[in-house]
Formats: sequence, C-alpha cells, structure tokens
Amino acid sequence: MGSSEGVRATIMVYRNLLKAVEKHIGKEEHWVHFTDFIREEFRKNRNLEFPKDPSFIQLRIKVAQNYTYLLNSVHHHKDLLFSYNIAVDRSNEMMKVLGKSAASVGLRLPDVYQS
Repeated sequence: MGSSEGVRATIMVYRNLLKAVEKHIGKEEHWVHFTDFIREEFRKNRNLEFPKDPSFIQLRIKVAQNYTYLLNSVHHHKDLLFSYNIAVDRSNEMMKVLGKSAASVGLRLPDVYQS
C-alpha cells in the first residue's frame, strides 16, 4: 500500500468510525468522550509514515474498521429485533416513540423523560 493510498484509507476509516459512533452512541455532550478519544488517537498516530511502520498502522486501521463493523452490526441486529417486537428493555424504544410523537405535533417531552 502506497503512502497516498494509506492516507486515503486512513481518512475513510476515520470518517466511517466517527459516523458510526455519532449515529449509534450519540452526539450529546455526555457522550463526547467517545469521539474525543477517536480524534485524539488518529491525531496521535497521523505523523507515523506508512513505509516506516506499516504493520502498526495497518493493525490500528484494522481495529478501527472492525470496531465500526461491530458497532453497525450490533445496532442493525438490535433494530431488527425491535422490528419483530423482540426486546429485553423496551424503555429506550418507548422513549424514541414518545419523542417522535411529541416532535411531530411540535411539542417536547417533559424534562423527566429527557435522558
């Protein structure tokens, strides 16, 4: 893998990972430590060059790809189970339904129901 190809692959993995974390974990302030950690790790390792230490960088990229795949897969399966009305804890599902219902008529849920 050439240097420019490696940089492009790293950027693509970084973007996909951030998208997955923001989609499935959230963008709220109390979850920002996840995205901060990802940004810090990628910034910390951006000065490493592919020809100098390709195995370390490739391993880190593979870990990020696998985590992204795992995160997306788990949430896809959870949504699939919800679609068949199979769930262990329905409280999060009910909060989504209540929030969407309230938002559709221009209302907001009371603070008691906000997470």
